[in-house]
Amino acid sequence: MVTVNLGILHYVLDHVYGAFVHRTRLTTPFFSKGWGGSKLDLLENMIKQLFPEVIGQGMPPSLIQPLWRTVWETKTACLREGVFQTPCNEQLMSALPPESHTARVAFLAPKLLQPQKMACVVHLAGTGDHTFERRLRLGGPLLKENIATMVLESPFYGQRRPRLQRGAKLLCVSDLLLLGRATIEEARSLLYWLETEAGFGKTGVCGLSMGGVHAAMVGSLHPTPVATLPFLSPHSAVVAFCEGILKHGTAWEALREDAADTATLTLEQVRERMRSVLSLTDVTRFPVPKNPNAVIFVAATDDGYIPKHSVLELQKAWPGSEVRWVTGGHVSSFLLHNDAFRRAIIDSLNRLD
Repeated sequence: MVTVNLGILHYVLDHVYGAFVHRTRLTTPFFSKGWGGSKLDLLENMIKQLFPEVIGQGMPPSLIQPLWRTVWETKTACLREGVFQTPCNEQLMSALPPESHTARVAFLAPKLLQPQKMACVVHLAGTGDHTFERRLRLGGPLLKENIATMVLESPFYGQRRPRLQRGAKLLCVSDLLLLGRATIEEARSLLYWLETEAGFGKTGVCGLSMGGVHAAMVGSLHPTPVATLPFLSPHSAVVAFCEGILKHGTAWEALREDAADTATLTLEQVRERMRSVLSLTDVTRFPVPKNPNAVIFVAATDDGYIPKHSVLELQKAWPGSEVRWVTGGHVSSFLLHNDAFRRAIIDSLNRLD
């Protein structure tokens, strides 16, 4: 009789999926146009300035006024879509592609909304999540728990994708930092709108993979306690692109050519530069959220993309936070453990005053 180790199968599934998506020539690799030139320098300086600023007084969210239209409604529920101009400052706006200047959100709530008695969670996009549908399916059943769902379409994704970009494969390293910084500004503004304009009693932010990194940053920077739920996410983009499976989908040769002005760089030197740039996304450098007890990480036991040590580093940096483990890999957990994600959302919101 042959005993099958399910953990190994989940881990292998991640690598098989990764090999198909990232090692074949079916799609272009990440960062095929290089580092992003002066745009990268601008973003590095802006993000370096972010850390002392948030550790001090914090950045107040921007006030936005989304324009809403009703997509459908039933006797009990209503789905609206809204648009608003991204609240990024002039420097960021000039760096963002024009297609990303207008943000889009979907808002799933009861038809007869009583926000003071309800909670709402903003769901952020993982790598490759271009539409609202998957996150609406995750949040839909939570209506029975008096929890509404707001889904943000990321810059560089969906209708906000630049014309020359194919799929989720960002053209430059600077695009990754731009995507993150703009997503954080927009998500914090949506939380502020939910709290001050819509009047929700409790709010939260969650995301899968890359969306989980952004959710952790938003929860850290928001001026009031929010439920913070990073799912299947690392503590830094360094883990994803320099240690995990995505390193096989990165255009290292193009990055080397773009970086070599006068001297020839080795691939190892290029990878070290990538580590240095992406260290700016290290969430352990961000302040501890206002209520760390309302931070729940959900991680997979056999994740080929995100190693366990990365999840535990962030938990250690945020005392009081909780890690919950689901059995599976990155891909299988993404598909099979929505109930665990929903349970974490409910529990995290219950830990808010």
